[in-house]
Amino acid sequence: MLENYYRELVSFLSARLGNAQAAEDVVHDAYVRVLERTAAEPIEQPRAFLYRTALNLVIDGHRRNTLRQIEPLDVLDTEERFFSPSPQVLIDHGQRLEMLQRALAELPAACRDSFLLRKLEGLSHLEIAERLGVSRSVVEKNIVNAMKHCRVRIRMWDNA
Repeated sequence: MLENYYRELVSFLSARLGNAQAAEDVVHDAYVRVLERTAAEPIEQPRAFLYRTALNLVIDGHRRNTLRQIEPLDVLDTEERFFSPSPQVLIDHGQRLEMLQRALAELPAACRDSFLLRKLEGLSHLEIAERLGVSRSVVEKNIVNAMKHCRVRIRMWDNA
């Protein structure tokens, strides 16, 4: 049911952001958040909830970018140059990467390939569709499904 709003929402955000690829990224994140939430409690107006979630993500991203732009460069230089993650942080990142790889390995090849081409190579949905010989809507569904699957599996493994 939510898939029906995908292109509509991408068009809506593309017009506001002026960047179709950024709009697709926001919509992916919004879908994952909405899909995660629907398991907990039903949403009475899914379209409105999806739009509100996407707009909140855009606002959050804008706030983060604004804060980064006003932070003095000398602060960034002194803090980031000497930042060295603790061994525990490095272990945690390694474990999360391993979990992500395991979750991706569980996916059908077309789903995994769509996700990796988008997230690692930065291809547009149309470029992925052409490369894999499938429709754009299949690529969109594959990416959303891959993101949902990975989040569910990682959450499950974290709680184990």
